[in-house]
Amino acid sequence: MLLQGKRLLITGITTDDSIAYHVARVAQEEGAEIVVTNFGRGLRLTERVVQRLDRPPPVLEMDINNSDHVAAVAADLTTRWGAVDGALHAIAFAPMDALGGNFLNTPPESAHTAFMVSAYSFKTLAVAMLPLLKAAGGGSLVALDFDNEQAWPAYDWMGVAKSALESVTRYLARDLGRHLIRVNCVSAGPLRTVAAKSIPGFEILQDIWNDKSPLPWDLNNPEPVARMVCVLLSDWAPLTTGEIVHVDGGFHAMAAGGGTPSEQ
Repeated sequence: MLLQGKRLLITGITTDDSIAYHVARVAQEEGAEIVVTNFGRGLRLTERVVQRLDRPPPVLEMDINNSDHVAAVAADLTTRWGAVDGALHAIAFAPMDALGGNFLNTPPESAHTAFMVSAYSFKTLAVAMLPLLKAAGGGSLVALDFDNEQAWPAYDWMGVAKSALESVTRYLARDLGRHLIRVNCVSAGPLRTVAAKSIPGFEILQDIWNDKSPLPWDLNNPEPVARMVCVLLSDWAPLTTGEIVHVDGGFHAMAAGGGTPSEQ
């Protein structure tokens, strides 16, 4: 199996429609042992939803911006496993006044929150996991992304934060490669997750995706994204780092619309 014997930390599971939940499911199917995290009110939701997995994993409390939480998770994994082979960063948040076409009026505090939670936190997670990844002889860090080479309707400061996340990925790849740690992002097309549906104007993305994507895109199927995450967490991509890997039906590569081509 692709992830046989791998020990993985997975953040960001709140509901069973989330990409992180499907990463956890596929990772277990491929032989991985996992631990998941959430915090606050989301912790109880995570504890309930992981019961739907074949092997419900331990759930640890971790607010990525709480240094005590982060240290406690690292200590738990040190005791539990002694080493970690990989981690998924599926953490993002922007206040409502940083989204929905309010770009010019967003206060600096809200932009700062979007950056700290959605981008800087990948560095926080990487530093916390570094001793455990080194103990494993190297490993893989993967973050969930939404491509931001263009400005999107309504995405505003979350788009800026995702651009920062892509840059953080490249700098982490630069600094962690010496420890045989790979760092990549998976840029997913739009999916009907709870997080996505909370973004004002998300339906605009739904409407345009299949008009431009050369492969049919299913807004209700996170599994293709989860599979790519698991590939990057495995040993099958040993020299891939600093990459933004698109799983979006090819949308990002098309200059204009056209959708799925008709049969020739």
